[in-house]
Amino acid sequence: MTVQPSDLIIVLPALAAGILVLATHVPLGAQVLKRGIVFIDLAIAQIAAVGVIFAGMGELDPQGWMVQAAAGVAAMLGAFLLTWTEKRWPEVQEAQIGVLFILAATGGLLLLAHNPHGGEHLRDLLAGQILWVRFDQLLFPAIAAALIIALLLVAGERIGRLGFYLVFALAVTVSVQLVGVYLVFASLIVPSLGVRNYVPARRLPLAYGIGIGGYAAGLVLSTLFDLPSGALIVWCLAALAIGAHAAGPARPVAPG
Repeated sequence: MTVQPSDLIIVLPALAAGILVLATHVPLGAQVLKRGIVFIDLAIAQIAAVGVIFAGMGELDPQGWMVQAAAGVAAMLGAFLLTWTEKRWPEVQEAQIGVLFILAATGGLLLLAHNPHGGEHLRDLLAGQILWVRFDQLLFPAIAAALIIALLLVAGERIGRLGFYLVFALAVTVSVQLVGVYLVFASLIVPSLGVRNYVPARRLPLAYGIGIGGYAAGLVLSTLFDLPSGALIVWCLAALAIGAHAAGPARPVAPG
């Protein structure tokens, strides 16, 4: 099969959405690996998804601001809770994040138990519907991404525990409804994992390259072979990250 110009036009809004997600998730992913809280994004994303499910029970517009607000409030509450647990029991924070994730995941199942379209709704939240994103949906995510990047640049290491969790919650709230829980996790962790052994100055550009390449390849291949876009993007991200890791230093390179 060959790629037609119409295929490329179709995937442009989805690729733009992926780039917006990567813009915030790549630097946040580096911080997540550094802090050793790898599964925080899954927990926060799942909590945001529960907020979307809860708002959807009121038959609100899925793209409306009230659903966005519900997801944001849920994610912020999760961020405050994780800040408290890290301060109270720091030695088991990763385990607590895992427990919070499974509670949110099963809570979503319970909320959708009597919804005749619950299975389809849950699948959309997990795997996403990135191929159907429109350009007019990207204005708010673009503004949010710009604010998050500005906060990260200005605050730097001074952002603190609570500040990091809140910024993280905002980023995940915006991205989970665009690309789904699976791609949120993959965008955050996979590129940073693939470049962790490179010199610090090269990690961020290489991670962005892996991310953009993975989204582009996954979207094009999904249109060619009629496969789920989100799942294929995850595999393309992983393949590029493995390749980058294999081509890089065998051990982490220290700064300086």
